[in-house]
Amino acid sequence: MAVEHPPFTIGIEEEYLLVDRETRDLVSDPDPKMWDGLREVLGPQVGPEFLRAQIEVGTRTSRTLQEAHADLARLRRDLASVVEGYGAAIIASSTHPFAQWWDQTHTDEARYARLAADFQQVARRLVICGMHVHVGIDDPDLRIDLMNQVRYFLPHILALSTSSPFWTGRETGLQCYRLSVFQTLPRTGIPEEFSSWSEYERHVKVLIDAGIIEDPTKLWWDIRPSHRYPTLEMRVADVCTRLVDGIAVAGLYLALLEMLFRLRTENMRWRTYAPMLISENLWRAQRYGVEGSLMDYGRGELVEFRDLVEELLALTEVDARRLGITEEVSHIRNIAKEGTSARRQLDVYHRALEGGASNREALEEVVDHLIVDTMTGL
Repeated sequence: MAVEHPPFTIGIEEEYLLVDRETRDLVSDPDPKMWDGLREVLGPQVGPEFLRAQIEVGTRTSRTLQEAHADLARLRRDLASVVEGYGAAIIASSTHPFAQWWDQTHTDEARYARLAADFQQVARRLVICGMHVHVGIDDPDLRIDLMNQVRYFLPHILALSTSSPFWTGRETGLQCYRLSVFQTLPRTGIPEEFSSWSEYERHVKVLIDAGIIEDPTKLWWDIRPSHRYPTLEMRVADVCTRLVDGIAVAGLYLALLEMLFRLRTENMRWRTYAPMLISENLWRAQRYGVEGSLMDYGRGELVEFRDLVEELLALTEVDARRLGITEEVSHIRNIAKEGTSARRQLDVYHRALEGGASNREALEEVVDHLIVDTMTGL
């Protein structure tokens, strides 16, 4: 029996860091009135995250990528306007250039208290932000099938989104340090390959019955079937500082799913690879971003990322056109050519050092750059 074409609705969640405009450090204990103002303006589309210095927003369920883009642009503008009244700003960056994780406090909610109690210092280090993209797929077996196949492209998606080159005041040498922090938690990384929805449920049930997890929301894989919605949730990406970049990444993910579904209707499928092989490419994406190369396992050789971008665009050309997102997806070519937020941050930092700034002064210039860049390209 043929599977109906999925609705492929889209929802995007972004996490931001709240910074003090004077000190440029994180606002570790925001004024409660600020949250009253945020909820008044943004309603249920805004919420706290694990740390008090974090804010999360989520779009409404959107029928098109363009709808999601407009919604996120409004959320960023409204959010920035509210926090400005409290001497703060938001930065869409997956790490802060110099904040110290041990100075942060977690949000006073039961679920965050449990997280802190369970994972101790591992949780306390989670001064990181990401972007999650939900794509609507009603059929649960199709959700699993597409998850198995699209895992291959997670390193490509990460490379295009990198925005976390600094950690506690130091240049890490990585374009994405966020995953190095996040993957100290259990149940992270590339998921197993599952033969069906029922097999996935059986595995999850083992953990629930043993009392290890309460529900599948405690599976923090880089891609997962959402427990709350009938969606396939991509979680590998850093949050993109420029929204236009984030929309391109979300669009690529959507186009890849459309491509994989098209192959299915033609009795074809993308070859699946072991998590260890995908993880190797994921590391290369963390380390080098768009400036390096990834392994093409079909060809058995490393390929420059900029060449891979052209292959991705050719691979998804028909599908992006069908979805009406050709312009958005094509922007990944600009990201590969000009660099991600990580490269822009590093350039600002090194220019400041060359101009005689101290390390702290150079990092503060990076924060100033991020404040402006977060509101660029909406």
